[in-house]
Amino acid sequence: MIYHLLLAYNYSIIFLFSEPGATGDKPSLLSVNPGLIIWQILIFVILLFLLKKIAWKPLLSALHSREQGIKDSLDQAEKLNEDAKALIEQNKKNLADANTQAMKTIGEAKEMANKIRDEILAKSQEDSRKLIEQAKLEIIQEKESAMAELRNEVSDLAIKAAEKILKDNLDENKQKKIVNDFISQIPSN
Repeated sequence: MIYHLLLAYNYSIIFLFSEPGATGDKPSLLSVNPGLIIWQILIFVILLFLLKKIAWKPLLSALHSREQGIKDSLDQAEKLNEDAKALIEQNKKNLADANTQAMKTIGEAKEMANKIRDEILAKSQEDSRKLIEQAKLEIIQEKESAMAELRNEVSDLAIKAAEKILKDNLDENKQKKIVNDFISQIPSN
């Protein structure tokens, strides 16, 4: 737009100051024409006034709004950067807390596992001790039962053997008393 205004300015200057019918004498570049200088200054001032009214205000307002937008963007970016740093620090702290909590939980779990293991071992040892004692009692009972049965069989065999040997028929109570006396003299093992 400025280009077109300057072009129009130049053509108007040439048109205004050209002499109709002047052929031959061409003004030199170094010649001074006071009327031309006045007209050029007047047109330049009008052009500056038009540019100020038409172009400068929108350009300056656009530049000012752009500058304000850039400042706002930089402030927002700085704020976001600070927020990000704060979040990173908070995340580091949370991670450290989580690690501490995890280690504490793992320690408690190990301690509880050791306690449960010790309880299970103690209980199994107690159960095995009880089973051994019960087995010993059963063995003793079975031994006594077997000894009693063996005594009865031995006494029956002794009575039969004595009957055959003596051919004397003693009563059964007397025979049992003799056998029991004999058995009581035998060691219990």
